Amino acid sequence: MNPRVKSVQASDDYSLMLEFTDGSQGVYDCTPLLGFGVFKELRDRQYFKRVAVVDGTVVWPHGQDICPDTLYLDSVKRANAS
Repeated sequence: MNPRVKSVQASDDYSLMLEFTDGSQGVYDCTPLLGFGVFKELRDRQYFKRVAVVDGTVVWPHGQDICPDTLYLDSVKRANAS
């Protein structure tokens, strides 16, 4: 099983800054999702920034979520600050 999301911060460019339970950090670009179904609502930047971590993944108030494995495998990993 891949690590799960520990914390999230939304950026103005529709990317998520993620910290995972193994201590790694990554950036996940949500722009490819913005034209599809329930994810269209995320185009509203104020709504996009209402993202939260629930049960190891990211969710929004109206039920949108992204698989935690997708977030981990497809995020661009960042070097940890020491």
